[in-house]
Amino acid sequence: MAVKPLILFHYPLSPFSEKMRAMLAWAGIPWHSVRVREMPPRPLLQRLAGGYRKVPVAQIGADVFCDTRCIAAEIARRTRRPLLALEACSAEAQAFAARADGELFMACALSANTLAMGQRVLHSMSLPDLARFAWDRVQIGRKSSLGAAPLRQPRQRVRAHLQELEQRLAGQDFLFGSAPQHADFSAFHGLWFLHDLARAPLLDGHPQVLAWMARIRAFGHGRCTPMTGELALEWARTSQPRRLEPGSRLSTPQRVAIGPADYAQDQSEGLLVAATPTRWVLARDEPGLGRLHVHFPREGYRLVALD
Repeated sequence: MAVKPLILFHYPLSPFSEKMRAMLAWAGIPWHSVRVREMPPRPLLQRLAGGYRKVPVAQIGADVFCDTRCIAAEIARRTRRPLLALEACSAEAQAFAARADGELFMACALSANTLAMGQRVLHSMSLPDLARFAWDRVQIGRKSSLGAAPLRQPRQRVRAHLQELEQRLAGQDFLFGSAPQHADFSAFHGLWFLHDLARAPLLDGHPQVLAWMARIRAFGHGRCTPMTGELALEWARTSQPRRLEPGSRLSTPQRVAIGPADYAQDQSEGLLVAATPTRWVLARDEPGLGRLHVHFPREGYRLVALD
C-alpha cells in the first residue's frame, strides 16, 4: 500500500509553520502545501479540524493532526529520527522545548514590532484583512490563560534566552548534541520571526546562535508540492482513518470537546475514540467527507465531557 503524503496547512509568516517546514526539510519527507489565511474564517480547514483554529495543521488521508507536537510525532514516525518527537527526548530537552514554544516565543513575538515586520505584514495582507487580523489577535490575547508574565520586559527575556543558547552551542552544532532535536526547531521559529522577518538587532553579538540558525535555515523547506484545499478534502473523502494504536481504543466512546488550554482556545467536538499517555483521538463525522480522526496532544490541551 502506498504511503499517504503529508499535507501541511500553513501560511508564510506563521512561526509555528516555519518550525514544521524546517523539520520536514531536515527529515527529508516530501510534503504537500495548502496555504490558508492568517486568521479565520478558514472554511476548508474547519471541515477537517472542526473548531480548532491554530495553524499549522497536518493531514494524512482521513487523519488530521493538530499542534506541532502531534505533527512532529508523525514526522518522527515516518523517519529514523525519533528525537523529532518531543516525547522521545530527554526530560531536560522537553522542558526546554516547552519553554521555547511558550513564554520565550511570546517574548520574541512581542519584541518583533519593527518597521521591517510592519512592511512584511502590509505586503502580505490587504488593509481590511490587516484590521481584521489585529482585532483577531487582540481577542486571542484577552482570552489567553498565559497571564501577564510573558508581557513583562520581553526584550530582557529574549536577551537572557540568547545568552543561554550561546552557552549551549559552545562546542556543538545543535542544542543537545551533534544533530537537531525537537528542541532546536522549538527555539528556532521564534528567533526566525524576530531576526529573519522583523530584522530586530537583538541577535547581534551572538555568533554561536547566528551560526546555529544558519545551519537550520540551510535545510530550507524540503520537497514541497503546492496543493489546493479542495483536493486535500477530496483525499480525506476517499480515505479511511488509519488503525488506532494497540491498546488505545476506548470501549465506550464519549462525546467531548478538545481545545488548547493557553490561547486560541476554540474547541473541536466529536467522539473520543482513543487515548494514549500523550494523545487524544477525536472522531468527527463531517458531511461530504465521512469519518475523520482528529489527533490532539494531551499536554497543553483541555478535554471537556459533553454528555
